Amino acid sequence: MIANELRKAYIDFFIERGHAEIPSASLVPENDPSVLFTTAGMHPLVPFLKGEPHPSGTRLVNVQKCLRTGDIDGVGDDTHLTFFEMLGNWSLGDYFKQEAIQYSFDFLTTKLGVPTDRLAISVFAGDADAPFDQESYDRWIACGIAPERIAKLGKEDNWWPAGGKNPGPQGPDTEMFYWTGAEPVPKTFDPSDKQWVEIWNDVFMEFDRQTDGTFAPLSQKNVDTGMGLERTTAVLQGKTSVYDTERFTPIIHAIEETSQTAYVTHKRSMRIIADHVRTSVMLVSDGVHPSNKDQGYILRRLIRRAVRQLHQLNDREHGIGSVVDACIETLEPSYPVLQQRQSEIQEVIAHEVAAFEKTLTKGLRAFDKLFASSGYVGGEEAFTLFSTYGFPLELTEELVREKGMGVDKEVFVAQFQKHQDISRSGSEKKFAGGLADHSDESKKLHTATHLLHQALKMVLGDHVAQKGSNITQERLRFDFSHDAKMTDDEKREVEKIVNEQIQKKLPVSFKVLSVDEAKKKNAIGLFEDTYAHIGGKVKVYTIGDAKRGVFSREICGGPHVENTGDLQAFALTKEEASSAGIRRIKAVVGDSARKALSIKNR
Repeated sequence: MIANELRKAYIDFFIERGHAEIPSASLVPENDPSVLFTTAGMHPLVPFLKGEPHPSGTRLVNVQKCLRTGDIDGVGDDTHLTFFEMLGNWSLGDYFKQEAIQYSFDFLTTKLGVPTDRLAISVFAGDADAPFDQESYDRWIACGIAPERIAKLGKEDNWWPAGGKNPGPQGPDTEMFYWTGAEPVPKTFDPSDKQWVEIWNDVFMEFDRQTDGTFAPLSQKNVDTGMGLERTTAVLQGKTSVYDTERFTPIIHAIEETSQTAYVTHKRSMRIIADHVRTSVMLVSDGVHPSNKDQGYILRRLIRRAVRQLHQLNDREHGIGSVVDACIETLEPSYPVLQQRQSEIQEVIAHEVAAFEKTLTKGLRAFDKLFASSGYVGGEEAFTLFSTYGFPLELTEELVREKGMGVDKEVFVAQFQKHQDISRSGSEKKFAGGLADHSDESKKLHTATHLLHQALKMVLGDHVAQKGSNITQERLRFDFSHDAKMTDDEKREVEKIVNEQIQKKLPVSFKVLSVDEAKKKNAIGLFEDTYAHIGGKVKVYTIGDAKRGVFSREICGGPHVENTGDLQAFALTKEEASSAGIRRIKAVVGDSARKALSIKNR
């Protein structure tokens, strides 16, 4: 079964069982400062997992785009990817463990034809926070799984999120494994045997971890499942690597063509290139451009790492343009927007490649200068070249070897680790709040983004469109399409318009509408096109009413305040470039806004 067939079979199976298909959210989380990227299907659904009604009902299914940066260093082996697709089905306070496990078993054995004797299961063993998951264990036994094929594991293995250290909805999970070995299937399941490959995970969200570390029962019990599309496709095709499936072979072939080298002799390099360019294509299609911050920094790192691997394959002439095209060709059937934005994607990546080539030239000059002055380039110097010029360690080592010397990698690693610790510390402070943050303050700021969005359209023009949003309890950050720096007059006018709506104390309400109904009401939003192809329903928030007029109507999941008067005041604190053609605004509400406005008016 190829990837697209698996995708369709999965969606159809759950639609037949009362689930509504919902679109994939963007790789860049909307209004979620806890993570840079959407790493799992549940991220966009947190408000609904905590009890807010979903416009499509209590049973949902989709294929979610995901990106995990923690797997970057593992890319090049048989299974690790940065961008991947996750098949998922959810129950929002509807069915629970019994039905979820039965659905999983039936899909694997009946729909996909997986023999029961090639399956193994793990369940949560229990600890001081929660008991052994007896119900899941018993259900798997009832499905015909032998007791010796069921492992009882702790929080690091069978709890989501792993370890349960983050605030928010979480709970025990049960995971399904498939035997990929050529020899007979072992009678007893050994989770440490890598020939057992995890293909599906059913998470049972029963708890809401508080910021003090305690666990409170969720207002509703939810099911959140995830099946990796690429990994499962490889398993079903009998492939040992995801890179040997039809989603990757055209990309690998393009790399062979442009580098004039063979995959069999350069597997790791070509897999890194294929993964990183593929991920870069998806990021650019979701509005991310290379930069030195946040998502843009990760994109820059991916592109430059891919270029470095191409250089190691002796390709400095053809570049990665044909590889980008191959990535678009393989993904376009699932994401038609890639074809529509092909020129933009090519341009953004080509621009970053050209910038990196200049960086390499500067780095070579800096290397020559360092070596000429001291007669060597050691670990500290190698890190300086890396941190200042983005000069890869591998290239520094290569140049040093040519001079009959070596680089002290331990010193480099120590410097790099110190740099990472500083960055990580800042990141933890920056992204405090997280998935569980639906406080009154964040609701106010979320509502303020709707007012800001409409005000920007009124002042700058209808071309303004939201390109990203990030909200903490202290401030909002709003990215929008506009190709010029805002003037002081424009910023003052935007503030004035938003504050006028706050002073009017306009009601904030929502209705669940079809996409066509939402468009007829001129609602704006980020994801209306993705809903259109499956005919889904959307939640449309309206600010204003028939009596005083409608100021804003926007597709959004929430949460929001009930009246604009709750915001008290609004002030812009910063307006800057985010990337080419994208501007970024930071703003505050309440007392912070009053203080900012008072200072401005002095």
